[in-house]
Amino acid sequence: MGKKSSRATQTSKGITHQNPNRMGARISKAQRLEYRGSVAEGANKMAAHKAFKRVMLTIPNPDGGNTRERFVRVPSTEVWGSAKR
Repeated sequence: MGKKSSRATQTSKGITHQNPNRMGARISKAQRLEYRGSVAEGANKMAAHKAFKRVMLTIPNPDGGNTRERFVRVPSTEVWGSAKR
């Protein structure tokens, strides 16, 4: 069996996953945040609704007294109606 390593002499540098050469995750996050609420997202949701997919929309809560939930997620058929018309 190998010798058990001791932590008495090792000190953590406190830096994890901050490689400056690894920009993929940060770029992906920036693109995702840019897409949210954009015109492209709305167009994609409308196209999915017309293709009879189950699309969820986030709208302001119609119940004004409920301050805990300012926005609610509802199916697109409740907001836009049936896609068959």
